[in-house]
Amino acid sequence: MIKIKSAHEIALMREAGRLAAEARALAGSLVQPGITTKEIDHEVRRFLKSCGATPSFLGYGGFPAALCCSVNDEVIHGIPGPRKIKEGDLVKIDVGAIYHGYHGDCAATYGAGTISPEAQRLMEVTRQSFYEGIKQARPGQRISDISRAIQVYNEERGYSLVRDYVGHGIGSDMHEEPEVPNYVSPRARARLVAGMTLAIEPMVNVGGYEVRRLKDGWTVVTADGKLSAHYENTILITNGEPEILTVTGGKHDAE
Repeated sequence: MIKIKSAHEIALMREAGRLAAEARALAGSLVQPGITTKEIDHEVRRFLKSCGATPSFLGYGGFPAALCCSVNDEVIHGIPGPRKIKEGDLVKIDVGAIYHGYHGDCAATYGAGTISPEAQRLMEVTRQSFYEGIKQARPGQRISDISRAIQVYNEERGYSLVRDYVGHGIGSDMHEEPEVPNYVSPRARARLVAGMTLAIEPMVNVGGYEVRRLKDGWTVVTADGKLSAHYENTILITNGEPEILTVTGGKHDAE
């Protein structure tokens, strides 16, 4: 069942979204050659704790870290550890925050040092495809309208969309109905109404859309070993333009 949020719930989700966005920005600022992914995770844990929030991912389904840090051909769910980020790496940061029982969820892709033109273009197209998608996020439209806009924007530029993992509803649970695929699916027929909150997250590959999961049980990589990028925000469906909830304090746009 799709949950429509009350004004009180939306206020809590705005705060959860702000904290998640600030944690994402902090993590992104740390993406430099030589730092370990575990060090980034440590700083995000420390930040969220100082704000009175809890990392959404820590312990979720047994996940052992506060954020997902996925490098190059890793698409999502990379586990932070001793790996050092190298010059030219494409690093995906995915972070969630729980504030008074409600979640904010966001992700972005960052380049470490100087990255290749191919990686830069992939990162920019992935981010823009999110914004193309939310142009359709209005009452009366369907989830599939968001999906189609994301798919068309990426495929026209020669990229493919991961199909095994999708966006989702969000609120007091990290994953709520409905699913929000980044490609047109017959499952995505729900109508949008004001008060719905969605995590929209294009996962875009340079090569084919096929992925596989590594033996750690979490990390998802492209099947062909080619680059992937990820971008995500939590949004609120309003009676007009959608509102991005994962924004840092004082900003009107997401990172």
